[in-house]
Amino acid sequence: MCVGRNYVAHAKELGNELPERPLLFLKPPSAVVADGAPIILPPDSQRVEHEGEIAVVIGRRTRRVSEAEALACVLGYAPLNDVTARDLQRTDGQWTRAKGFDTFCPIGKTWRAVEGMDWRGLEVVCRVNGEERQRGRAEGMAFGIPLLISYISHIMTLEEGDVIATGTPEGVGPLHAGDEVEVELLGLGRVKNPVVDH
Repeated sequence: MCVGRNYVAHAKELGNELPERPLLFLKPPSAVVADGAPIILPPDSQRVEHEGEIAVVIGRRTRRVSEAEALACVLGYAPLNDVTARDLQRTDGQWTRAKGFDTFCPIGKTWRAVEGMDWRGLEVVCRVNGEERQRGRAEGMAFGIPLLISYISHIMTLEEGDVIATGTPEGVGPLHAGDEVEVELLGLGRVKNPVVDH
């Protein structure tokens, strides 16, 4: 489960208004790849971009929880790259194709949430070929992690192991064959993937 336009500056850089409620979309399981696996650029798109994100990994069956109860349902956090075919996102009017290609969801190791961990302090950084492109803290989200978990769980039951991608900060940009893209949760871990042509 993914959240769009959840950082004010990112919404602005794409010329979009901030939504009144969380804007949700899905990625298929076939998009998920691990650290080191290639991101494959599809022939259908001429503009594929990185989107570094903080992923929330659900630790138990979660249905209709309150914001106050939401963090108790979290197993941990992981770095995630919501790879997007930006040209297709703009032309299609909905995001399934642009976000759903095989390999378009690299996810790193899950770092367990520990007692006293403040989700607001989580910080994501995205680098391409070692150059920083994105940096954002969870406290900059329009809709915070407890609200997202509660909101989504009132729509659909979240199962153990489900992942919520919480949105990307400003600085998204293109990926090209030969690039290496890295998303890091500062102090926790990273996911790094080479970019290759189809």
